Amino acid sequence: MNGADDSYRYCPRCAAPLITAMLGERDRLTCPTGHWTHWDNPLPVLAALVEYDGQILLARNAAWPEKTFSLITGFMERDETPEQGVARELKEETNLDAHSTALIGVYEFMRKNELIIAYHVRAEGEIRLSEELLEYRLIAPEKLRAWRTGTGFAMADWLRGRGLEPEFVDWPGTTANPVTPVT
Repeated sequence: MNGADDSYRYCPRCAAPLITAMLGERDRLTCPTGHWTHWDNPLPVLAALVEYDGQILLARNAAWPEKTFSLITGFMERDETPEQGVARELKEETNLDAHSTALIGVYEFMRKNELIIAYHVRAEGEIRLSEELLEYRLIAPEKLRAWRTGTGFAMADWLRGRGLEPEFVDWPGTTANPVTPVT
């Protein structure tokens, strides 16, 4: 299956080995008796471009290289709106409270089969990072540099909406000589 998640091998209802079948216009993993189909739909990911005391908060995930910072992100959960989810993620990862949220846009992230729903979030409170994040930086909006993937496009759109032309840099590991987004 082209790009699909092939980690599923058996039907979760009857344990029959899954087969590949054309359903609609795509090959899908499906139960031969019709109990279950793996649709492999993109996961909704929420992203917060956090404005805190007039600056933008970028954070470094524990799994990322040094000097690699990005927006606050996380998966949307059942029974919450995107606005509730982005406020929850912000609280969980930074301890900040969302004062206001405004949609920036929706962006594809095909490499990870995700759909990013990005918000500009004005936040207040005392920053305390979760164990998921190692450090943060507060950057003046005019000094931000966007990256050419995922949440970087949301940052670029937000900057353009404020009359600032974004400068693009490569996300580490995406070119032979990567430039880190934050120095």
